[in-house]
Amino acid sequence: MDLLEGDWTKVKGGFRGYRFVWITTSTGRGIGKLGTGVDRNPGEVHVDLSGGLVAQWPPEKVRAVLQWVLNKHGHLTRLDCALDDRAGSVSLTTIKDAIAAGQCVTRAKCWQKTWSGLIHEGTSTGETVYLGSRQSQTLLRIYDKRLQMQSQEGLDWQDYGIRWELELKQDRAQLCGQMLSYLDDTLWLEFIVGVLRSHVDFRDTQRDEEEEYRYRAPLLDWWATLTEGFRKSRLVVEKGSQTLADVKSWLHHSVGPLLAVVLERPDGPDYLQRLAKAGKKRWKTKHHRLLEQSGHNGEPAAVRTTEANESY
Repeated sequence: MDLLEGDWTKVKGGFRGYRFVWITTSTGRGIGKLGTGVDRNPGEVHVDLSGGLVAQWPPEKVRAVLQWVLNKHGHLTRLDCALDDRAGSVSLTTIKDAIAAGQCVTRAKCWQKTWSGLIHEGTSTGETVYLGSRQSQTLLRIYDKRLQMQSQEGLDWQDYGIRWELELKQDRAQLCGQMLSYLDDTLWLEFIVGVLRSHVDFRDTQRDEEEEYRYRAPLLDWWATLTEGFRKSRLVVEKGSQTLADVKSWLHHSVGPLLAVVLERPDGPDYLQRLAKAGKKRWKTKHHRLLEQSGHNGEPAAVRTTEANESY
């Protein structure tokens, strides 16, 4: 918990066979769970960190956590890595057409596509192409993150594009984590693009050609441009917009005891009222936006923003 930081609260119930579980409440985007107390090894700890949580960490923190896990002889069972084509230079249609034409060179045996939409409005809310199976150690998801964010009424949805998301499990997650733990973050993109291309390539070939030729055929122009663009882009740490739920959680865990002390004083309630009025005079745009996002009733909207508008 000290390593991961944030506020952790012990809750009732178990977690994947562990008797005791703590949940982080330090962010409105994503969640972290920590389980312990398993009978076979009381000192064992299992941690599950969602992408929404880890995506906000700076690279040095990701590296520090990975190094800690490996130094403790721990192992990774799953690790997700995403590359964003923010310019939308390659459409899902182009990708699907290439797969159908036999121009997808991969060891994966199957692919599928899913589509979702609103019944009454008749509009699409998303489409995803899968390369590989959920049982394999590598699964690639390709989907329109911009459309997903727009359907969720997320702010700055225009900044998103087509997302290429690798889900690595077991041995491949462990190996990827080992590499990221000591590589400088300037080399992360090049490494992840290499992992992506080891799973799939799009080449100027046909399905009935010899396997040896298929793997040596020239890259399709759009694929060469896209992967080179990924390599040249920079890492973007995504920031989750603060919600009223975040503020309440911070108040509860960080200053709740101190507020209780103030309220014990005879002038406590009046003092807090004066403090709130004085604070309101210092509101900035982010405070008004927080109130608008919360709809004045504490219900946070689904929001995701980024630091930069990169082409990739």
